[in-house]
Parts: sequence; C-alpha cells; structure tokens
Amino acid sequence: MQSYRSLSAQVYQIDKPIGCSFGDVEYYQERLKGIEGKILEPAVGTGRILIPLLQSGFDIEGFDLSDDMLHFCTNNLVNYGFTKDRVTKGDLVCFEVKSFVEAIIIPTGTFLLLDSEAKVRQSLAQCFKALKSGGRLLIDISLAHQFIQGKCDSRQFKTAEDGLITLQIINAEIDYINQLTIAHHRYDKWKNGKIIESEWEVFKLKWFGVSEFKHLLISAGFSDITISADYKYLQTPNNATEIMTFEAYKK
Repeated sequence: MQSYRSLSAQVYQIDKPIGCSFGDVEYYQERLKGIEGKILEPAVGTGRILIPLLQSGFDIEGFDLSDDMLHFCTNNLVNYGFTKDRVTKGDLVCFEVKSFVEAIIIPTGTFLLLDSEAKVRQSLAQCFKALKSGGRLLIDISLAHQFIQGKCDSRQFKTAEDGLITLQIINAEIDYINQLTIAHHRYDKWKNGKIIESEWEVFKLKWFGVSEFKHLLISAGFSDITISADYKYLQTPNNATEIMTFEAYKK
C-alpha cells in the first residue's frame, strides 16, 4: 500500500478530526435514517465518519487496509467510549463479511483509491455480495476538474508533541487513458529544526463519468440507482460539482 502510512495517517488525524464534516456526516446521518441493522464502512480511516454515526445510534462497523489509520481509529473509538473491535483490517477489493449487512457506505472519494477497472469491478461485486436483499450501497466519487498537472503546494501541521509535519504536494501526471490523477506527496517530521522522519507517497485517484459509473453499478447487479450532487439529495450534478453520491439497491 503506497498511501496512508505513518506520517500520512498522522496528518489525517490532525487535519480531519473526528466529526469534521464536509457535509458528508450530516448527509449520511439523514440517508441512513430508519436502518436498524448492520452498516459497514470499508476503508474507514481514522473513524471520522464512523464515530459520529455510532453516536447517532447506528450499528456500524468498518475495516481498513492501513495499519497506521487503524491505530488512530481504534484509539479514537476508545476515547469516544466505544470498543475497538468495531474495526478490523481488511481490503476494499476482496473483503468478506460474516453476516449480510443492511447498508455499505464509502464516503468522500475513498473509492477512487482503486486505480484500475478490475479492482473497481471486484470491489463492487464484493459489496453486492455482502448486502442483504433490499440493502443499499452509498458511494461518493468526484471528478478530476481541479487537478492541474505540475501544480505544487505545501502545508504544515502542528503535532500534539509541539512538533511539526510538513507536506509538499506535486500534481505529477494525468493518465487520460486509465482516468487517473497521480500526485506525489512528501511528508517530513521536524524536531529542533531537523527532519527526524520522512515519507514519500504516490497518491493515485481514479475518476469516472456519471454514466460510466452507473453502468458499473448495474453490471455488478445493483438497481434503483440515484445520483446526488454535493450532499444535496437528488440534486443533479454539473461540471462544477465537487462530490457525487451514488445510491444503489440490491433487489
């Protein structure tokens, strides 16, 4: 796994704390109303969305492939009064569940980390398999219209130990054939003016056309598909849309 290792996970924990919302937390709380059975969040990260949903009374569990993200997630669960066994290690591409679930959520573009059509199809097939009859899948995807090749950016984050982590981002490449944006992230952790730890991350994100992704869902067996723009239910997406949420059912 080339992303969400130690420094990357630390930055995520600092920059996007539990309950931090881009409109997604409230949207998922509303769309999941009435579900009393099990909900699954693959690629759960630090629990930014999972923990607010637990606080709202939902029976939700998750998994993640990154040990570093799971470290923060389990600590966050305990700090908020929940048991750490709510999350386990697992792969979005080839996961299995012990019992069928009522809903699966993959918020905020996480699904775009799957960088090939083969992985996408396999993951959607696993989601379909894991759902009860009548269950639903909610996935956020985004477009690549804000990616400018060659653009560089930098950010810095203060740590709890009064240290500093810097992040340099280079938008390295656009692969139009495979519909991928490729960014290079360099993380440096500083103490007393010296770098004590560094991390290099190749960050790939895949994008899809609206019709293309709908057909992928249909191919996986899903039906009754709706699309909502920017966390406004059934709002029609346009070229300025940041996030599109697909909601699809297993008959």
